[in-house]
Amino acid sequence: MTVFSRFLTAPALALGLALTAPALPVWADNQPAAIDSSVVVADLPDKKINKTGLYVTAAESIAAVTARDDVLLVDIRSPEEAMFVGYATATDILMPFKLVNPDHPYNAKKQIFGMMDNPDFVPQMKAFLADRDPAAVLIICRSGSRSAAAVDALVEAGVTAPLYTVVDGFEGDMAKNGARSVNGWKNAGGDWTYKIREGLMPQGAATN
Repeated sequence: MTVFSRFLTAPALALGLALTAPALPVWADNQPAAIDSSVVVADLPDKKINKTGLYVTAAESIAAVTARDDVLLVDIRSPEEAMFVGYATATDILMPFKLVNPDHPYNAKKQIFGMMDNPDFVPQMKAFLADRDPAAVLIICRSGSRSAAAVDALVEAGVTAPLYTVVDGFEGDMAKNGARSVNGWKNAGGDWTYKIREGLMPQGAATN
């Protein structure tokens, strides 16, 4: 999505600077929070709490990336998820935080195949952000837990960009019937696609 198209589609959605969250870290550029957010931190489960204290909903993310060109959207899910579940068309880069373990160990508790850390995640993210000065970097995963861990890993590695967790992620939280139909980018009406565009994920970002 181009800068021009973002401003054409929703010029009225230009967002102010406010966030309902506890005291925030002092960033290198000393900028205030760049995205309006309705997230109440006290309502978040521990697994969705990050070290920056910056949070945004998928609906708010859609508005932000539509209206502005200084907000980056980073999908940290696995390439398999992006390919088979889809991804937001506004995604600036796919940078997996976890990869599907090629040995496919079975996790009986979660009833899933195991995943493994992506050793390229932090260096690739540092390289991606090196020549950029975004007002906000929105980190999105499936439903908000992995993205919080990814934000923490970047903070621990010395990244000082304003890193936000998209608390409900791309697919959203799970309803009582097991379907991910509660919230999330897909359910909030954000544009998305299954078609992987060239250059979406940098070479070496998902090396097993």
